[in-house]
Amino acid sequence: MAIAASAVLAPAALSRPARAQAWPTRPVRIVVPYAPGGSTDTVARITADRLTRTWGQQVLIENKPGAGTNIGAATVASSDPDGYTIFMGSSSLATSRLLYRALPYAVSDLAPVTLVCTFPLLVLAPNSSPANSIAQFITLAKNNRGKTTFASPGVGTTPHLAGELLKQMAGIEMTHVPYRGDAPALADTIAGRVDLQIGGSAMLEQIRSGQVRGLAVTTGKRSRLAPELPSVAEAGLPGFDVTAWFAFFVPARTARAVIDRIHIDTVAALTDESVKAKLENVGMVAGGSTPEELAALLRADTEKWRPVIAESNIALD
Repeated sequence: MAIAASAVLAPAALSRPARAQAWPTRPVRIVVPYAPGGSTDTVARITADRLTRTWGQQVLIENKPGAGTNIGAATVASSDPDGYTIFMGSSSLATSRLLYRALPYAVSDLAPVTLVCTFPLLVLAPNSSPANSIAQFITLAKNNRGKTTFASPGVGTTPHLAGELLKQMAGIEMTHVPYRGDAPALADTIAGRVDLQIGGSAMLEQIRSGQVRGLAVTTGKRSRLAPELPSVAEAGLPGFDVTAWFAFFVPARTARAVIDRIHIDTVAALTDESVKAKLENVGMVAGGSTPEELAALLRADTEKWRPVIAESNIALD
């Protein structure tokens, strides 16, 4: 009877730190809300490889694309809060509640863990464009009111919203042309079928090879990933700042000790020089933050985009 009683009482007697110390005892999955091969997937795999070595358990990638990242987010939000399911969230997590009439989850269903990386968006123009700078493009758009187009990888994406912010701050008109990703948009930009493109930092390769003209980065200051490109703020629109990011979230009721373990080990992984180099090679700057700092970033981005989305009248089903 004494042995049976101790077996029943032992789990309750374990402290949170002890539970975290025992975690993980089986494989961990990172849910990526995009198809394999994209930048989010690549960042997840780089990070997962390092965490696999740290934890001594396989960290697996599960791709759950669709509905503007909402399918992946809902999958994690409804998962057991045991630390074995992690969401690779992006800055779109800050805007989904503003864009969609209904969501299959609440943002409060996800607990922030740590920022993984940040990256600038790129502002591109065809080589055939008469504009060699953001200032020149703004003048071009004002002189051709209603005839200028800009491409993005889709409605409601951060590049699309960055374009809407550019329109509002510069006082110009541009027609948005959405594509299914950066690659098809880039093909039309190179061909001169659109006047401007805003997209991911992976397109630095095409800028440096001369296939397309880089006008600026969207971060508040020049990015060390592309020091040759001015920021939009520096080039003519003071105060313009759009920084994209990827970060880890877990189900909201996950024990804080487990969240802290994931946070500490991920931040340590991101300081590894080989990890930093791999991320930089795909246009990312290794991040790292406390859960509280990530929560503050999420709130700030939501408030940043609220008036932009409202003024642009963007709504998704």
